[in-house]
Parts: sequence; C-alpha cells; structure tokens
Amino acid sequence: MIEWWGRSRGRAVATVVLVGAAASLSGCGHETKVTRVETGIVTDLSGRWNDTDSQMVAEAMVKEALANPWLGNFTKGKNREPVVIVGTVLNKSHEHINVQTFVSDLERELTNSQKVTFVAGKGEREEVRDERREQAVHAREDTQKAPGKELGADYMMRGSISTILDEQDGAKAVFYQVDLEMVDMENNVKAWFGQKKIKKVIERKRTIF
Repeated sequence: MIEWWGRSRGRAVATVVLVGAAASLSGCGHETKVTRVETGIVTDLSGRWNDTDSQMVAEAMVKEALANPWLGNFTKGKNREPVVIVGTVLNKSHEHINVQTFVSDLERELTNSQKVTFVAGKGEREEVRDERREQAVHAREDTQKAPGKELGADYMMRGSISTILDEQDGAKAVFYQVDLEMVDMENNVKAWFGQKKIKKVIERKRTIF
C-alpha cells in the first residue's frame, strides 16, 4: 500500500511539473513588447501601403507639380499665385488604404510650399459656412464675417492609387501606382499629370521547430 501510494504521488508530482512547464511556455508565446520610435523611422512590417509611402509620395509629387511650367505661366499671366484645392483621390488598390491621410499629406505640402494659395475642401467649407451663419445671428456685427467672399479655386488636384499584385511560393510583389493631375477649373484642361511608382517584394520565411 505504501509503495503504491509513493508511485502515485510521484506520477502526480510529475504531472504538475509538466503542466506548469506547459503553462510557462504558453505564457511566453503570448508576450507583447511595445517600442516607441521616432515617426520619421521607416517601419515597414507588413509590406502594405503605410505612412512612409504616403509622406514620400506626397512630397515628391507636389514638388514635381509645382516645378511644372503651368505654375509659372499662370503666375506670369495673372500676376498672382494660383488658388488650388485637393479633390478626390480614389483607392483603386486591393488594399484598405486610408486615402484621407494621403490627401492631408498633399494639402500640407501644397500649403507649406508658399507657391500656391491653398483653400479648404468641400467638407471643410461647409463647416466654415455653418460658422458664418452662426456668426450672423449670434456674433457682434463688427466681428461677423460676411458670406460671398470666398476664393474660388483655379485648379483642382485629383487622382488615384492603384496596385498590381504578383504572388508565388510564399513571395509577393506589390506594385503601387499613384496618378495625380492638376485640372484647370475654368476649362477642364489638365495642366499637369504626374505618376509615382513603388514596388515592394515581401518574402515570408517558414520557421521549422
């Protein structure tokens, strides 16, 4: 009886040790580590379109657009900076891309260039107009902003983001193409057309334990 109890106790202790070890290993497998990095550092983890792509493409394409002859021709002919607005940028890619972030990057680059006068977009204009209507009722008369004094845009920048996907044997190549155009608001003439391409190769290595 004593011998049997001793063996049973030994098996029970061994079982507890194994369960504890398994739990310990399982816990290690789910450990999460978060590291804060500078926003300028490239963190291309998945290979998908990211903040770095958005910033780099916006900067390069706005720089190219403003170096094109249409800007000098307009400034010389009208003796003023053109008024520019950013319209719709369509996401024609296979990915979920936050297009508004890219539009914001374009707006920032246009505004900071000091080569054009940049005006608010459609949704923003509606908000400002609502505020003017509120002022007309509630604000002191000498501080009210009258309607009908907005600047009309001379040009609209609009475009799209497209992708071509090629995949085989665990490797994937993603080809991004960003097309932007500057459209004359008076006659629909495309004063500038720009294109930026990015190609990424993503390889996933299988780990064998």
